[in-house]
Amino acid sequence: MKSAWLAGGAALALSSAMVLAQDAPVDLLPPGFDEPAPAPTPTPTPRATQAPAAPGPAAAPRDPGEAGASQPGEVVQPLPTQPAPVGGTDLDLADLPTLEELEAMSTDELDELLGLKPKFDIPPAARRSMEQVGILGQREGGLPAASLARQPAALVRAVLAGTTRPMVSRWGHILLRRALASRLATPEGMDPVEFATLRIRALNALGEHVVARAVVQDIDTANYSPALTDAAVEAYIGSADIIGACPAVRLVDTQRDDAEWQMLAGICNAYAGEATRAQNDLRRLLSRTEDDRIDVLLAQRVAGSAGRGRRAVTIEWDGIAGLTPWRFALANALGEPVPDELLGDAEPDLLRTAALTPALTPLQRARAADIAAASGILSSAAMVDLYSQIFAEEGAEGDAAVTASRLREAYVGTDPLQRLAAIRDIWGGGGEFSYGRVVLTAYAAARLPIDDALADDADGLVAAMLAAGLDRDAMRWAGVVDDGSVGWAMLALADPDGSAMVSDGELDGFVDDDDSPRQHKSRMLLAGLAGLGRVADAEIVEYGERLGIDLAAQTRWTRMIERAAEVDNPALVAMLAGLGMQGSGWDRMTARHLFHIVSALRRVGLEAEARMIAAEAVARA
Repeated sequence: MKSAWLAGGAALALSSAMVLAQDAPVDLLPPGFDEPAPAPTPTPTPRATQAPAAPGPAAAPRDPGEAGASQPGEVVQPLPTQPAPVGGTDLDLADLPTLEELEAMSTDELDELLGLKPKFDIPPAARRSMEQVGILGQREGGLPAASLARQPAALVRAVLAGTTRPMVSRWGHILLRRALASRLATPEGMDPVEFATLRIRALNALGEHVVARAVVQDIDTANYSPALTDAAVEAYIGSADIIGACPAVRLVDTQRDDAEWQMLAGICNAYAGEATRAQNDLRRLLSRTEDDRIDVLLAQRVAGSAGRGRRAVTIEWDGIAGLTPWRFALANALGEPVPDELLGDAEPDLLRTAALTPALTPLQRARAADIAAASGILSSAAMVDLYSQIFAEEGAEGDAAVTASRLREAYVGTDPLQRLAAIRDIWGGGGEFSYGRVVLTAYAAARLPIDDALADDADGLVAAMLAAGLDRDAMRWAGVVDDGSVGWAMLALADPDGSAMVSDGELDGFVDDDDSPRQHKSRMLLAGLAGLGRVADAEIVEYGERLGIDLAAQTRWTRMIERAAEVDNPALVAMLAGLGMQGSGWDRMTARHLFHIVSALRRVGLEAEARMIAAEAVARA
């Protein structure tokens, strides 16, 4: 029995053959069937090889006895290159399984024993090179393909392996995602599979499982290593695409035997046409499982959805302590409703993936959307689309429905003050992840007219617009914001035409009025201005001493990112910037790190990202 997942490749190969066969009529009779049998031809005597004749006016006819020449009705067979063994074969029959063992083997085990287990799941003509891996070409906004090709493999490996947590910066997340998803060549001295594995792991750590899955699917399964398979499975689980992992699970030998892998193997066996074997394996696993039995029951349901293997499995959520990524993915793959109390108590890392899970209702995705938007996973436009669905849903209730109604008011209110009041209400409902609501209102804020009557909320409106990169719209408020205010500081950093230097007096006024903890906003402002080259060296020294920071101090990381900027390598600078922006909040971000990140990005042509990161630092510090 052939595996179910090979059917698609076989069908593609068959259809391709049929297309080629239709280029000319085909005679279905064997050669010579409709002709009289030819007279026997004497076998030619082999002759010694001679030197080629001198060129003449015409080529001599070929000898019928030469290789490749044939007459109608003949069957020409190439001569063997080695003599056949005499006296039997050299096969070792000592390790052959017994008849009882053969009867107990699954089709997969028999295929492996006989050397019939496939190594490829796509036809030869469709196989892809590992020379460049990624989904974002340079013309599509990706970074240059050769960016890392000549960089030290050890450095690239250390940077990617060290990226294990989400970013504190929304714009830093967006930049790093772009770098990791770019179609890049492998650094010299590094295995292409290892390079792809490290990038996919970093995307998973960011919560970008959908992007990680897309990069995984750019690689042929036959090229997977055990480490790449583990990273791929994590991406598939994070995107609730359990069945998508099956080619890797069935083709790659990872030596894994944990409960999650056994459940995944059972599901994939069921979808390969071995429903009975799958259900037997899962039933045995259930009998050995004391905790997390609901995971095995969910796996049985998924396996039972394949072919004729359907069986009734009741899922009871009572007594379940919490959601895990595997449990959450199985439920979403089945369309099994997840209790709201479990979803509400889920960890932020899990909720980031919930924002992009189509199995959840828009109301369930709303809380997760605030986290995803603040992180950089969701754009402002995607947030507006989500709340538009909630507004259109009949009978929708709860905080998300109220927010959807207020968002509509923010766009179509009868006067600017009414629209501003709706925007303020939305800002006040985000809780711990209120910056997601700032992202949500970016375009509504940009639609407000420039009016002194709205000046009291100018700081928040500017922050909202810059959260979506609307720097030109934000700059229209330059004449409304107060000098030395947070709005003024953000515009001083975000100005796309910023050539004017910030004066000592302007900087002094901001520092004097700064009531943030440890004057963190002032530190971020000074670091951002210094990185963008918008403040004089004298002010950098003066206010660095005043605020207790030393932007010139060096560490191993600062030397690496400065060197990457010197050689004008935007991809390496972006990855090093991501390495330096990991953390749970802006209170973990130092002014020195921000200065080097902004400075390096500006020097390699990523000034727009540098300005947005610097402005975000002041807004969120």
